Order: sequence, then C-alpha cells, then structure tokens
Amino acid sequence: MSELLEKKEDLIRYFQQGGKPRAQWRIGTEYEKVAVRTADCTAIPYSGPGGVEDLLRRMAANYGFEPENEHGHIIALKGERAAITLEPGGQIELSGEQCETIHGAYAEFALHVRQVIDITSQIGATVLGLGMQPLSRIDQIELLPKVRYRIMYPYMARMGTLGQRMMKQTAGVQANLDYSDEADAIRKLRVSMGIVPLLYAIFANSPLSDGGLNGYHSFRGHIWTDTDNQRSGVPEFVFRGDCSFEDYAEYALDVPMYFLIRNHEYIDLTQPPGLTFRQYLARGYGREHATVDDWTNHLTTIFTEVRLKQYVEVRTADSQPPQFMLALPALLKGMLYNDDCIEAAWDLVKGWSYRERLEITDAAHKNGLDARVGKIKLQALGYELLQIAAKGLERQRALNKSGQDESIYLLRLMDLVRGGHSQASLVISRWKGEWNYDLGRLVKGCAYEAESIL
Repeated sequence: MSELLEKKEDLIRYFQQGGKPRAQWRIGTEYEKVAVRTADCTAIPYSGPGGVEDLLRRMAANYGFEPENEHGHIIALKGERAAITLEPGGQIELSGEQCETIHGAYAEFALHVRQVIDITSQIGATVLGLGMQPLSRIDQIELLPKVRYRIMYPYMARMGTLGQRMMKQTAGVQANLDYSDEADAIRKLRVSMGIVPLLYAIFANSPLSDGGLNGYHSFRGHIWTDTDNQRSGVPEFVFRGDCSFEDYAEYALDVPMYFLIRNHEYIDLTQPPGLTFRQYLARGYGREHATVDDWTNHLTTIFTEVRLKQYVEVRTADSQPPQFMLALPALLKGMLYNDDCIEAAWDLVKGWSYRERLEITDAAHKNGLDARVGKIKLQALGYELLQIAAKGLERQRALNKSGQDESIYLLRLMDLVRGGHSQASLVISRWKGEWNYDLGRLVKGCAYEAESIL
C-alpha cells in the first residue's frame, strides 16, 4: 500500500525528495515515433497482422523484451534498462534509461532504431521522422486498448477541439533532467518554460497532416493550445521571482483528476468530471484516500510544456529524424547542467512579458524559425541558444571513445538552424518540390535509416 498523504506539505515534500547531488545528475530521453504502412502511408493499426501489437510481439520474440499486458493485450515491453511503450494512437516510444551522458543515450537509441527498422520491415511498415501522422485522420487511427486512454479520449473531446488529435496523431521527443534542490528545480523549470518558443521553432516538424500541408511549422505545438487548457501550456506563476514547489503543488491541486488506480484497475473520475486533487486530498473518494502513488499518477496527467515531477521533464519538441533526436537532450544538458549557460539562456528570453511569451509561441507554431520578436528572427535566437548549449557540453567534458564531447550531437542541428531551416521548412519545400505532393516519396524521404543516426 502506498503511503497516505494528509496535507499539502506532503506534496511539497515529494518534490523535495527528488533532489540529488550534482554527481548523481542524469539525463533521460523519451523518443516517440509515428509508423505507417509503407504501401499507402496510412497509420498502422494496433490490432491485427502488421499492427503495433504484432510489432511488439515480434520485438519480444527477437530481442528478449518482456511483454506487459493489460486485459489480454500487449501494451508495452520491458527491457533490461529501457522500455518500449505506446502512445494512444499506436505511436512507438522508447522510454530510455537515465544516462550519465548523451553518448550513453546514443548507444541505447541506435540499438533501438536498428531493432525497430528490422521489425517494421518484416510487417510492411515504416517509421517516419515526423512529429505527426501525415495522412490518417483521427477516425482512421485505432485507439490503443489501454484503460487510461479509454478514459482520456472522450474527456478530451469535451475539453477542447484538438485533444483527440494530440492523442492519436502527434509524436514528440522529451528529456528528463535532475535537480539538486528547490531553487535549482525552479530555475530549471523557469528557464525551460522561457525557451519554449525557441524549442518549438528549432524542432518544428509537423507541417503535414490529413494528407496535406496544415499551415503550421509545428501543428503539434498548435494542437496543445486547445487540448485541455486546465492542465496545459505555460503557467504564468513559473516566471515569478518567488516561485516555489508550493506554487507548482497549488497548481496541480486544482487540476481535475482523470482516474485512480487500485489493484491494477482504473477508477474513472471523469464521469462526471470535476474532482480536483485538492478535493480528493481533503475528503477522499468513497473509501479511497490520497496516496503518494495517486499524486505521482496525477502529475503524469498535467501536460504543461515543462512538467515538474521528481525531475524536470521538457516536453516541447516535435519528434525528429533519428540523426536529430539526440539534439534535444544534448541542448538541455548543455544548457541546464552548467550555471553560466543556464543564465545565458535566460538572458535571451527574460525580457518578455507573459503575454509576449504566448504570442511568440503562437508565432513559432505558425512560422517556425521565421517568427520574429520585434525585428529579431527566432532563427537568430535559436542559433544563439544552440551555441550556449554546445559551450556547456564542451565544458562538461564527457568524452566518447573517440575523444569527442557531447556537443557532437548538436552539430547537424546547428548547421540547419544557421542556414535558417528546421525539419518543417525542409519538409514543406520538398513536399512542394521534389516530392511533388506524393505520399510515396514522402515515406521514402522521411523513413528511418539505421546508418543515419549520427
């Protein structure tokens, strides 16, 4: 039985317990990917031959993963150090281990890519380096038979116009970073929230959906603006100078709960919706009372751009081609794990008002690196941010066997951004040009290839 929670101070203590000495800081990455049928570019279903469950079954048989089942369906694979999980529309996610260096993350991701390419080739599927399903509409994508998602999916339709798109169509790359204490956690939370527009511009990669251009460089980013605004976006309080763990706890306390889990079964709290964690903490739900596990699960249902758990989780970036996937954790490690670099990054964005932050973020969704802050393009600010992060990685001196530091994982992205491009701008140009609006060419052009990881 998980420990009972009695008061708000227990929730604050939960965050305090996440603190680690600098020597124990790690970096964890979660890599979501969309997969399609190679023949027609439609999203592969969950069920049936050639579906995602078939893929998981083959991964388990060929590579020694342990299947995790829910009501008779395989919904995840447990590996020795990392896990393979699924998003609601069958997006395939590697939930990576906590690595000391980006070199370690590279090794785990490179192995994963080779394995996934091997299995998808057997079932007539292709993994695409895009942040969104390019063709299939939400009613054409099978919802994963996971109770959590069965609860969330209809609720999303009531809370915004785009939440079901978020669940079924989108894919991102996320990085998890450690903190030493409250002041360090809040600083990392604030700066990561502050650079959200730059991350959207740099990593924009979802300009195609429902079979054509959607008018955005990061449509995935735009989708989050009308998903469930009670639990999404960039909360204003993080930019206050006196922001604390208590402020984040206060915010999370007033977010409505989706569910409770008891004996591995879900209790749906969305029918009718409205029970906040604050109410649950005060009076319980039936015979159930708040526990640490309930709080942990509740924090996973908060979808702010940067999320506070017992680590800081940055969730902004669109999924990328394999050779760019490690750039997000590299950028954040370089920036957030060096005191001078985190201050330099904050200097880029600290002068914006809260309203300006929202406006700049919307512009980044729409126009990517071409969006402007006054007369300055986000391309210029984004490239400066990458330079700051590269300097941080050079100073950290984590070397691979060839004597290279972790800044090598930023080099391709720095070249791209210096030239004024993101993946989105390249996809838009190729879609109109060499691909000539042809989905078959799109699949070939965006397909994962093992040899291109670095």
